[in-house]
Amino acid sequence: MIYSNRLKNRCLLILLLIFWVSPLFSQAPKEKQESLEALNFVFEGGNEDYKCFRIPAVVTTNNGTLLAFAEGRKNGCSDTGDIDLVMKRSTDGGKTWGKLEVIWHDEGNTCGNPSPVVDRVTGNIFLLSTWNLGTDHESDIIDQKSEDTRRVFILKSTNDGDSWSKPKEITSDVKLPNWTWYATGPGSGIQILGGKYKGRLVIACDHIEAVTKKYYSHVIFSDDHGSTWELGGISPRDQVNECEVVELSDHSLMLNMRNYDRKMVSRQLAYSNDGGESWKDMRHHEALVEPICQASTLRLDLEEQVYVLFANPADDKKRANMTIRLSKDDGKSWPFAKQIYSGPSAYSDLTAMDGKNIGIFYEGGQESAYEGIIWETLSLTELLEK
Repeated sequence: MIYSNRLKNRCLLILLLIFWVSPLFSQAPKEKQESLEALNFVFEGGNEDYKCFRIPAVVTTNNGTLLAFAEGRKNGCSDTGDIDLVMKRSTDGGKTWGKLEVIWHDEGNTCGNPSPVVDRVTGNIFLLSTWNLGTDHESDIIDQKSEDTRRVFILKSTNDGDSWSKPKEITSDVKLPNWTWYATGPGSGIQILGGKYKGRLVIACDHIEAVTKKYYSHVIFSDDHGSTWELGGISPRDQVNECEVVELSDHSLMLNMRNYDRKMVSRQLAYSNDGGESWKDMRHHEALVEPICQASTLRLDLEEQVYVLFANPADDKKRANMTIRLSKDDGKSWPFAKQIYSGPSAYSDLTAMDGKNIGIFYEGGQESAYEGIIWETLSLTELLEK
């Protein structure tokens, strides 16, 4: 009888513990769901017939339309395999987005590295991209053991991104014979606003040499509104690759590069006074800390002041803490910083919207930086708040 009462008491205690603890466990998935819903995914892995979306790029057209590009990876987040160039449009400043559009599909092959640029004179949009066989891995292309190689293409839209031309190959114009791997962008290009090279379209790229296997950043450019493209200057030193270019207040250019030289855990910069035909003064900038990852940069003109913006996962080890920094002195110093998202985050791109607001399009998620690609709008006022 005593044993029976003890058993009953223990059972009651267990039931009370379950009743008390279970709401805590049931709340966790709800909190996770709310956290994910708070992230404004434009592309989300596992949806729209793609397992993964990576490599964001975004531009604002002359009509104010936002065009958001990505790689739609059919079977997973691998850089190799069946990958399409995809796009979504927004005509209300990123509040809503249209349906997914496949810009380039080549059965089973890799169509990637979207790097768009808007010609403000003609209104045409150009989309630079790279291609390789879906069965060729990056390491095989670098070792020259692949069946084919990395090729460069351009697509064009003359109607605000509603439709696109067939991809046109420009590899022989912008890639040297002794280069193996090649990447356009990632991220958007620019059109130079003033000075001797006003109107020039510039796309930041990177490559690897065949014999030395050293990797460099470089640019390509067009002086005839995208009809032809040619190779520009190469970074003075190696151990840099994925990069973006920005025009400074005197119309010189700054190249902001992913850095593998870990003597300093920060981005490397280089400068050009000839529209990107050559680069000099290559250096680290200790304020731009990075975990070896792509980053984005943008010029914003407002009330006779030129601002330079920079966005990346601001951590020296892991891809997390997406942060936008702002400079009022052409990137010499970066006194303003705003954390966009503290969680896992990786590649990004920035676009100026209406002169007072900017958009950031970046990879992120709760458990992984590659759960999807997120859109956020910020005002310059927000960025200037300390």
